[in-house]
Amino acid sequence: MIHPRLGEAFFQLPVLRTAKELLGKTLVTAHRSTRTSGIIVEVEAYSGETDPAAHSFHGPTKRNEAMFRAGGHCYVYFIYGKHFCVNVVTEGEGVGHAVLIRSLQPLEGLDRMKKRRKVKDVFHLTSGPAKLCQALGIDRKFNEEFFPTSKKIWIEDSGIKIIPSNIASGPRIGISKAADRADRFYLRDSSWISRRK
Repeated sequence: MIHPRLGEAFFQLPVLRTAKELLGKTLVTAHRSTRTSGIIVEVEAYSGETDPAAHSFHGPTKRNEAMFRAGGHCYVYFIYGKHFCVNVVTEGEGVGHAVLIRSLQPLEGLDRMKKRRKVKDVFHLTSGPAKLCQALGIDRKFNEEFFPTSKKIWIEDSGIKIIPSNIASGPRIGISKAADRADRFYLRDSSWISRRK
């Protein structure tokens, strides 16, 4: 089912609030009118110049310039020479805050996702930031897309109501700097998150 997409105002919220508010929303990509999507169940917040783990900590570079765009832009980066990760830029232009989407509950286009990922088990389709990018066909061409108006990638309000007690938090995964910050948020009861601990 197609739901209303999130508008510009949503992405102006502070990064930690945006991270929590994204849980339960639906990330959608479209390729030749074919939709692939998933419900966001796990995210990580990165807080610019106050966060040593953020790509934007040392200021703008060619790689991270999308992080300094106005909230609502898409920041896609390449890691380990083979994987992409997708982020939602938040707040105002020049701030450098973003939310990494870590895991989805697959929703639409499962056959397309399985072909892209070359796996049959649905639990391995989108249970990690690189996996979900491959499953949804997200690559460098999505960098700097604007979620509220893009024809390639956007976020819909699924109508799912998330109560605060169902949101868990903990340290972010796979980083060495500011590793103790509890800026990873996930749905406590979800079977689709990338890692429990």
